[in-house]
Amino acid sequence: MVDPLAFGGVSEDAPVFVISIAAELAGMHPQTLRQYDRIGLVTPGRAAGGGRRYSPRDVLLLREVQRLSQEEGVSLAGVKRIIELENHAAALRLRVSELLEELTRAEQRAVAAEAAVHASYRRDLVPRRPMPIQPWRRR
Repeated sequence: MVDPLAFGGVSEDAPVFVISIAAELAGMHPQTLRQYDRIGLVTPGRAAGGGRRYSPRDVLLLREVQRLSQEEGVSLAGVKRIIELENHAAALRLRVSELLEELTRAEQRAVAAEAAVHASYRRDLVPRRPMPIQPWRRR
């Protein structure tokens, strides 16, 4: 998650930075950002006139791309795959969270339904007599 204070309180997904500002914030040349957009590493939003608009999340992603490629020596194809896998893992974590919430609600409904069934029993219809216990005897 992006710290909104790091970008002046801007929402993490708001496409607000033009390419020159995003490049400066990411520590890259604007041409590098264009190349990353072409190969699909970072996909910025577009302004009405077609210009790229980068969000704070995009800037952080650009920094991560730079770190992976320069410090870790990962190729751009490798970086792209890493980003895809991280996005997929995040989507799966979100889905697991949704399913756990759904399971909790279903369990609560089941407990309530069971309680309603037990509350509906008519105990006056079945007499309760203890059954006589007879010991088993060998013949």
